[in-house]
Amino acid sequence: MKKFDKERVLLAVAGPVIALVAAIALTSVVLLASGKSPFEPYSLMLQQATYSDIQVLILNQASLYYLAALAVAIGFRMNLFNIGVDGQYRLAAMMTAVVGAHIALPGVLQVPVLLLVGMLTGAFWAGIAGVLKVTRGVSEVVSTIMLNAIATSLIGYLTLDNIWGVQVGNNNTTGVMKKSGWVPGINLGSNVGEIYGLVFLAVLMGVLYWVVLNRTRFGFDLRATGASETAAAASGVDAKKMVLTAMLISGAVAGLSGLPLLLGDAHSYSLSFPTGLGFTGITIALLGRNNPVGIAFAALLIAFLDKASPALDYATPVAYEKEIATIMQGLIVFAVVISYEAVRVWGLRRQQKRVGEELAAAAANNNSPKEVAAR
Repeated sequence: MKKFDKERVLLAVAGPVIALVAAIALTSVVLLASGKSPFEPYSLMLQQATYSDIQVLILNQASLYYLAALAVAIGFRMNLFNIGVDGQYRLAAMMTAVVGAHIALPGVLQVPVLLLVGMLTGAFWAGIAGVLKVTRGVSEVVSTIMLNAIATSLIGYLTLDNIWGVQVGNNNTTGVMKKSGWVPGINLGSNVGEIYGLVFLAVLMGVLYWVVLNRTRFGFDLRATGASETAAAASGVDAKKMVLTAMLISGAVAGLSGLPLLLGDAHSYSLSFPTGLGFTGITIALLGRNNPVGIAFAALLIAFLDKASPALDYATPVAYEKEIATIMQGLIVFAVVISYEAVRVWGLRRQQKRVGEELAAAAANNNSPKEVAAR
């Protein structure tokens, strides 16, 4: 591996590692300030990760996080901040559950139809923000935040008894989906649990994300437009079209985020369906640096914090608040922003130093700066 490649790998890894170390250190300070051990909570959570049932929970949760983070990352690569993933995913899950409860096709058709409904719903909701941006210049940050709130109200309305809702106790649901739309998973036994079948969909989406962005003309145009719209336009790329397309694709992937849970376990959308998935996806996309492999590790980390932290409430002789994991997640966000900027500045200085050394060597060898630049 060339020296330049080693430095690039170092720069890619340094940011997440520094962020994680800083988050752990700051969380330890919080524990010390509360008069508790700064080390025991971590050992308790790591112990939980050795249990098979917890591992299944972590993997299942990570599949949801991974898809949400990919949706965010697609926007990031276009220099778009799609904060509306949460609303897009919840609305898509609700519409998919409604279709699944009212349409009964053979399984070979039912599942693809439900996946398509989720993607189209998410794409439609994100497309509203995309259209507003390219036609009226409305910031996608503002429009997607507003669309999140509208999605919440719309879901509440559509799940009323006189629309598509089915009352189950005190919970408004969409009714149980037809069994032909259930996606079987990998059953590891009654004491361990079942891995969602759509975990493999998350893996497939990660591969497609990498291939499209790095091995296709469309991916190049998308990244070029994100880096500089004016430069992309000069090369013949329609920047507005790329913005709208990126928002549609981001929304479509967001629409898939809740389907591993919906089709693999819940089989109905209700008020108890998890929220905040899209905002967690932002953290994961940042921590994973928009790289599919980095996002996978980040998704597993956040899922581990979610599923291992409840054990802190039952620790003896001293119980720890499970909110410690939430504090750590919040600190990771701050640490990511700060560490990435520090790493960027450090990398820029390293590059400037290397160029200066090469120019000095060229001057000593009577080579022109242009020859150095060409090399």
